[in-house]
Amino acid sequence: FYYFTRLCLEKVLVQCILQSRTLSGADAINALRPFYFAVHPDFFGQHPKEREVNENSLKRLNGYLENLQKPGFRSFKPTQLTFYVREREPNSSNVQESFSASGFRAVSFTLHTRDLLSTVLDILNSCSLSTEHIQSLNVNSQPHKEAKSTLSRPIKWDKTYYSFTGFKDPEEELEQAQRVETTLISWLDGNEASAVKKLKKSLPLRKELERLKFELSHQLQLSDIRWQRSWGIAHRCSQLHSLGRLVQQRPEVLKNVKGRTVVFTDRSGMSAAGHIMLGTMDVHHHWTKIFERLPNYYKLQKRLLFLEDRISQLLGGIQVIYIEELQPLLTLEEYYETLDSFYNKLCDSRLPFHPRSLRGLQMILESDRYAPSLHEFGHFTIPTVCDPATLQWFIFAKAQEARENLKRKEEMMITEKELIDTSTEKFSLDRLYKEPSVSSAQMIDCCKRLLEESLPYLQGMHLCISHFYSVLQDGDLCIPWNWK
Repeated sequence: FYYFTRLCLEKVLVQCILQSRTLSGADAINALRPFYFAVHPDFFGQHPKEREVNENSLKRLNGYLENLQKPGFRSFKPTQLTFYVREREPNSSNVQESFSASGFRAVSFTLHTRDLLSTVLDILNSCSLSTEHIQSLNVNSQPHKEAKSTLSRPIKWDKTYYSFTGFKDPEEELEQAQRVETTLISWLDGNEASAVKKLKKSLPLRKELERLKFELSHQLQLSDIRWQRSWGIAHRCSQLHSLGRLVQQRPEVLKNVKGRTVVFTDRSGMSAAGHIMLGTMDVHHHWTKIFERLPNYYKLQKRLLFLEDRISQLLGGIQVIYIEELQPLLTLEEYYETLDSFYNKLCDSRLPFHPRSLRGLQMILESDRYAPSLHEFGHFTIPTVCDPATLQWFIFAKAQEARENLKRKEEMMITEKELIDTSTEKFSLDRLYKEPSVSSAQMIDCCKRLLEESLPYLQGMHLCISHFYSVLQDGDLCIPWNWK
């Protein structure tokens, strides 16, 4: 009876909200705070696979939300997302979903809504998170008269209701979210000791990691060794030890890696950027196959570069680039198929671009978008399904702005580096870095405000500029770029 009553009341409430309110972008972010708190990758440091899934899904979700806010945007592609959701009590929901033994569950859902409010409600409901707090948001439209009485008197359930049914208490969730919204000083006060302890414990492993990385890079004459995500130091050392054993057992298969970059990630192959990907879940047998296939990968890479050049010629000399930090991780084969499909579409349309008229400009191709856009860094983001006429008009209309953005990008990169160096020196940091999702403009703003503060807590620490507060397993301090 309680469960049935709850469902009916929630259905009526949500319907009233849908009929009477619209959300702004800021409202949507605020309404999704419990969701972000439950899925943010920073809380999955010891679970690299789940962290990777959530990071990729958040990128796609943010793109979907951005498109919803664009005026006149009408074309939507259903977007399927999977998140690992942290659970305080794994048995608190009667929804049939797969739980791991680590306190989180996998949730998959498809977004096909065309307004922010419906999308927010879909996300929260799909993850079994409360939607009751949405009615308290400051929204900019007047409610219908018939809905006013329902919305002005929110349902307040007794605490025993949540104990009996297993549903989460929305007031308790909001209190938890509000506790996250704290000041930088108070958060450092409460977390500095924990971070210092973890950092000291990790120092021997950090030295071991640097030693292994240097030895393997020198032995194999690699350009670099990277990790796609922020795995822990112990996890990285284990991966390098594994690669070192393969070098000892099968040195002949690594003869073609000279000058290349090795990236430890979730799958093996060659990336769109031309880096050798070693899947962390794969065994030596799979890695060996990748190294043996390198000559074929290099041939495909030459064909890919030729294809990029042909597309550039058809589009007035604009350069086709692939940006690892901003685009999904694609294999060389996947990226080649994307380029080939786009190239054939251009050939069929025969767009009248004047040769070399767009030299100096840049573009990236995206499969998950439906409308072209111009990034703050000056490159065009072009959907592979973009209508040729729309593409031509958009590039012509935005060409001058793109050139200005590219120039501003160079200035911002210089300013960002200077501020990072100054901040590192002032606070005696061992390292200051940012997550890829933090833009240069956000990093610049963050560093400028940091330099106005006196923060003795940071001496000798590793500081990461992120979107949330957290202490990583190896003692890195993560703070939001827009800290208060």
